[in-house]
Amino acid sequence: MEAVRIHKYGKKSQPHLEEVSIPEIDENEVLVKIHAASVNPIDFKAAQGGIMRLFFNEKTPYTMGHDFAGEVVKIGKYVTAFRVGEKVYGMKLGAFAEYVAVTENQMAMMPNHLSYEEAAALPMAGLTSYQALHDYMHLSQNQKVLIQAGSGGVGSFAIQLAKAIGAYVATTTSNKNRTFVEKLGADKVIDYHHENFNDVLHDYDGVFDTLGGDQLMKAFKILKPHGTVVSINGIPDERTAAELGAPLWKKWLMAFAARKINKAAEEHHAYYRFIFTRDSRQQLNKIRKLVEAQKIHPVIDKIFDLAETKDALEYIHEGHARGKVVIKVTEPEF
Repeated sequence: MEAVRIHKYGKKSQPHLEEVSIPEIDENEVLVKIHAASVNPIDFKAAQGGIMRLFFNEKTPYTMGHDFAGEVVKIGKYVTAFRVGEKVYGMKLGAFAEYVAVTENQMAMMPNHLSYEEAAALPMAGLTSYQALHDYMHLSQNQKVLIQAGSGGVGSFAIQLAKAIGAYVATTTSNKNRTFVEKLGADKVIDYHHENFNDVLHDYDGVFDTLGGDQLMKAFKILKPHGTVVSINGIPDERTAAELGAPLWKKWLMAFAARKINKAAEEHHAYYRFIFTRDSRQQLNKIRKLVEAQKIHPVIDKIFDLAETKDALEYIHEGHARGKVVIKVTEPEF
């Protein structure tokens, strides 16, 4: 089969399309023929190494990609939740390939009436947003939340999910994307070229930070006491390390690395959490139901072929994608 692989870590690492063996499955795994995958910032961040190596240290060469949608072609002896021929979507490292071996908890049945490309746009953005807003922020009806970069792959899903919860949603984007995020449900749109969100927003219950850096530090200024900032682009702290079962030295290192962020949170009587997205068939099923109820829909910016994965990664790295970038892997047989 064809797969896109990384052979070494580093800022100059390049993906290579190669011929490799179809994965062998364990007795508790499913073999999925992938028809579509989607690109996430973690795909190139992991390959670049840096601090990510503390938590993502896959032995090279490895197959890139996390999001997939396809069909079950083989099941292990102990698999009970899926059958051959079913359409599935999920999240598993190795998705930029024609086949992937997946456990039952890493995937779910695809939402009805979606194409494979649409379904592939959902898993990581959906799970990340769900876990950020539900599990970490505990967002509820009539609360106020700021979602940074609302026109991006995660932001465009998070806006819709927050509105499905019943929250008031503010978001940052460029003026050219104002109508786009308003159609997704944003109640207040801030053009970051002309306004600082921390000058116009006050008394918010939560911020979903997708940018990191100065934007993350400013997020604490708009919170109510005991508000929460959840970030996917900040710095993991000791709580993240503990959740991942990291050794004590990593906990100490992360506590030191995130000390400025945790200090800002303490000064504003707020909470800070960094999120690493977790596998969850249960949550993928909840996302499927939201899609089927037409409360959320996938947003696709561009579609590339598998041979164009390098171009897809470069495009998303530029940071101007509106919605998700998808890779068409194989054609389904009808």
